[in-house]
Amino acid sequence: MHSAIGREFMEKTKYKYMGPSDQSQGRPQPPLEKPVDPSTPLIDLPAPTEAEVKPIDLTTAFRERVSTRRYADKPLTLAELSYLLWATQGVKQVTIRPATLRTVPSAGSRHAFETFLLVNNVEGLKPGLYRYLAIPHKLVAVNMGGDVAERVLTASGNQRFVVDGAVTFIWVAVVYRMYWRYHDRGYRYLLLDAGHVAENLYLAVQAVDAGTCVVGAFDDEAIDAVVGADGEDEFVIYMAGVGKLPKGARPE
Repeated sequence: MHSAIGREFMEKTKYKYMGPSDQSQGRPQPPLEKPVDPSTPLIDLPAPTEAEVKPIDLTTAFRERVSTRRYADKPLTLAELSYLLWATQGVKQVTIRPATLRTVPSAGSRHAFETFLLVNNVEGLKPGLYRYLAIPHKLVAVNMGGDVAERVLTASGNQRFVVDGAVTFIWVAVVYRMYWRYHDRGYRYLLLDAGHVAENLYLAVQAVDAGTCVVGAFDDEAIDAVVGADGEDEFVIYMAGVGKLPKGARPE
């Protein structure tokens, strides 16, 4: 039997139920990116072009795309992380609208995600929780406490690969950024956009001899607490572990 909650969600997010959006009523749009205290030190990232990216045929990338849960005890370089961040949320242009045009599609160019990173093994970065600032292409440290990795592991149902790899991507949906334009139907678009971002990561890791596995099974309240999301206006929508592949290993 189909879930009554699932059916209700699909029904009530149809266009016929949409009220006037805040955009149509002239309300100001939310910021394109969550602001940072100007006094907070930012961490420069290398240009994505500085990563040693091997050429890979697109058809081959489709064919070789798999989920990988076993990683080598080898760090990602900072340039490789920069490349993966650019591939999944990189800003190509800020338009006068204003809106960001990025390396992934998003409904109405709303791009409602903030990328958090649990860094475990990346050259040049201390282990801890960071946030990616997509527009300036920089990082900001969020939580360098010694228990943050354990908290992410617990929230992920003790799926070891989220801490065994080099980094875990944690995407947080900022609801009003999408809702402002699309009202309740925007919740559908948040889910669709999460798929766009994750697939770019699956393709991009192959160019840096890494693997990834997305995580949808997590304790919502627990992982929201790790990144400081309230679970309503902002919530974790998807995660993905990333790590270097063991030499000669074939992904699962």
